[in-house]
Amino acid sequence: MFYRLSPSLVLRSRFQPYLPRAGERVLVLRTASAFPPAHPTTRMCLDLLAEALAAKLPPRLVDVGCGSGVLMLAAAALGVGFCVGVDVSPPAARLTRDNARDNSLAGVAVAIGSTECLRGAFPLLLANLPVAAQLLKVAELTRLAAPAAGLIASVFKDTQEEEVWRLYREAGWELASRRTREDWLAPCPPEVSATWVAGWLRRR
Repeated sequence: MFYRLSPSLVLRSRFQPYLPRAGERVLVLRTASAFPPAHPTTRMCLDLLAEALAAKLPPRLVDVGCGSGVLMLAAAALGVGFCVGVDVSPPAARLTRDNARDNSLAGVAVAIGSTECLRGAFPLLLANLPVAAQLLKVAELTRLAAPAAGLIASVFKDTQEEEVWRLYREAGWELASRRTREDWLAPCPPEVSATWVAGWLRRR
């Protein structure tokens, strides 16, 4: 895994050698098998995250289903002061903590569990979740959102997005930006879409 997220930040795996340029920061990450950085949805969420942080740097964010912590740790490296991650998988939460420690990232907190363990309002939320979980979490994500908060959401196909966006609209969100990416590495039957979708939403 190797991904240049911004002119000053590179994400790479331990097995991808790279000599940093002057002034460049490199995050060396151990990743999980589910939705790694090479997965289309992770890449799209990273790109949307970089755009969001370039426009406005929030004081804090929450990453729901943080996995190995790729998204929230990239945000911490880009300057977000306090990043909270939650995951129902204990190995995933431990991996995020290990990645934060190994990269000397401060202002990172990780909890084993789901959104119900969180309180407070976040100006930026990350939800790179399987579509079934995404549909179930709309109300909870809205509860955690500050007024005019932003939300980056995936993992779903273009054949599933209509229902996802409808639920978010009904909860008071509007879709501000949408990205798609084809995934032809995983063979699909003709009736199954190969197009992944990610979106940037704003709370009205």
